[in-house]
Amino acid sequence: MTSSNTPSTGDKGLVVSFGEMLIDFVPTESGVSLSESSGFLKAPGGAPANVAIAVSRLGGRAAFVGKLGDDDFGHMLAGILRKNGVDDQGIYFDKGARTALAFVTLRSDGEREFMFYRNPSADMLLRPDELNLELIRSAKVFHYGSISLITEPCRSAHMKAMEVAKEAGALLSYDPNLREPLWPSPEEARTQIMSIWDKADIIKVSDVELEFLTGNKTIDDETAMSLWHPNLKLLLVTLGENGCRYYTKDFHGSVETFHVDAVDTTGAGDSFVGALLSQIVDDQSVLEEEERLRKVLRFANACGAITTTKKGAIPALPSDCEALSFLKRQIEP
Repeated sequence: MTSSNTPSTGDKGLVVSFGEMLIDFVPTESGVSLSESSGFLKAPGGAPANVAIAVSRLGGRAAFVGKLGDDDFGHMLAGILRKNGVDDQGIYFDKGARTALAFVTLRSDGEREFMFYRNPSADMLLRPDELNLELIRSAKVFHYGSISLITEPCRSAHMKAMEVAKEAGALLSYDPNLREPLWPSPEEARTQIMSIWDKADIIKVSDVELEFLTGNKTIDDETAMSLWHPNLKLLLVTLGENGCRYYTKDFHGSVETFHVDAVDTTGAGDSFVGALLSQIVDDQSVLEEEERLRKVLRFANACGAITTTKKGAIPALPSDCEALSFLKRQIEP
């Protein structure tokens, strides 16, 4: 059962985001464990869906490809995508499995811990024959994570979608978005995350993911470049409140972020990725010109910082106007 159409308008290139969408239950108070929390707020989430909405909020064209449960939560999530201007023609509904849920603990510093309910959830059951190949072929950028690699049949659907997008000329964007509790073991997570590494044109990892993938606690250029592969156009390492580092075959450097009062870091990395993709989808030459790339990364850092100032990922994702007015208020770092 597929979803209804949401027509896309304009001549902008399409960013297609593939993977999971779920509901995060976020505690109404910070700094307590799940069992101690007196209540929870429903917050739609899932990194690939967050990225699609981030692109759309910033005035870009985005579509989401994935599977939801044919239940109230699944239809609610599809409605949220549509409401945010994301093309939903790649959504498939599963009658036999529920939409995934995650309970999120917010520590007092705004960082998170997760407990997942997926046994199995609908997103894990997407099959290759359920893919909207026409939509995938129309992508200028095809973005994905690694959660869709954990189990079959979703892993095969992921591989097929990636292959079809690449053959059609899309730029492949990869944010592993490590969620260790979902994997059978750290070794399996590392192996599977790296199994598709050399296919991507753009890869974004956090400092925590860099340490996990390399086994090196030192976050420096040498450690980052150990993840470089010959077909890569851009490698990004996000450093939380310390901004980000960027690496291309010709240059590398760092861009500072903006200091804000962080309430909830959920979705900050997705906001960063969405902002980056919205800026390069129609002009990939940005990746070859350092000054222009730095400007784009400053914009992406601003979007990530704004997202941490509100609870929940999707409600906190900024519009183009919000991001630009935020940048105007800042002193150049």
